[in-house]
Amino acid sequence: MADISIVIPNYNGMKFLKGCLDSLREQTDRDFETILIDNGSEDGSVPYVREHYPEVKVRAYHRNTGFCGAVNAGIRLSKSPYVLLLNNDVVCGREMVEELHRAIRSRKDTFSCCAKLVRMDDPSRLDDAGDYYSALGWAFARGRGQSSSLYTEEEKVFACCAAAALYRRDVLDEIGLFDARHFAYLEDIDIGYRAQIHGYVNRIIPSAVVRHAGSGTSGSRHNAFKVRLSARNSIWLVRKNMPLWQILLNAPLLAAGSMIKAVYFCRKGLGKEYLQGTAEGLRALAGIPGAPVGHTGAYMKIQIQLWKNCFLRIAEGAKEKLG
Repeated sequence: MADISIVIPNYNGMKFLKGCLDSLREQTDRDFETILIDNGSEDGSVPYVREHYPEVKVRAYHRNTGFCGAVNAGIRLSKSPYVLLLNNDVVCGREMVEELHRAIRSRKDTFSCCAKLVRMDDPSRLDDAGDYYSALGWAFARGRGQSSSLYTEEEKVFACCAAAALYRRDVLDEIGLFDARHFAYLEDIDIGYRAQIHGYVNRIIPSAVVRHAGSGTSGSRHNAFKVRLSARNSIWLVRKNMPLWQILLNAPLLAAGSMIKAVYFCRKGLGKEYLQGTAEGLRALAGIPGAPVGHTGAYMKIQIQLWKNCFLRIAEGAKEKLG
């Protein structure tokens, strides 16, 4: 049995698949199997992969089950002790699997390790050097748009971007898989958050480099579909991961963060979608489970991160404006 199962969700992404799958054939660590979960593609993705990449196991669905549904299906199909989630719109550096594999095996406290993502169109610029979440209710990618020569040390991050991240199966068995209610967006923040509540950490491994096209399925950084789902899921993220005392503590910042985002998306012409998603999230709150009881020490450690990450987000925004 392979030590790693690579799970690739795909929805009408055939234009990306050659680059992604060819880069896996060139990996220095080949102790893996590859599983492609197709979400009802109509662009010929499934026959293309079956003909040109016979080593890839393909599970094809007739409808779009979302990112969460697809990766959960792939995880359940696999048996390996580690699961590497990979977007279809990436090209992996030759040592990506080897470096992530080395890092997670050497640290028993680690739930996930993520690659350093650089832009496909300009590898001198970062796309993601670890994901963060703040008391404003904002999730953000550290380093986006900055020089890819930055962030060279292995270090803890709030969560790993699931575009290229390796997860420990025994922890998934403990805390659960990706929340299928999310469908897509913020699901990787949510699962990294849950792991921290249970005492695990997430890490960025900069020696594992992946080129990432970004928004390969949704088509753009901001669009109506993404804004609505992200707004909805951000409500559920708070409900599921913060006990009541922490929600009350962060309420002023969460409210301010929501208002700022509403104004931002109104200026982008997406205010209606943002408010619709927020309303949808609030309406469904009664059916969303609350944060697990206990874990007080973990919640307090996370709270310190949430406050620190407010300042980090402001600093990141300033760097983005400076280019």
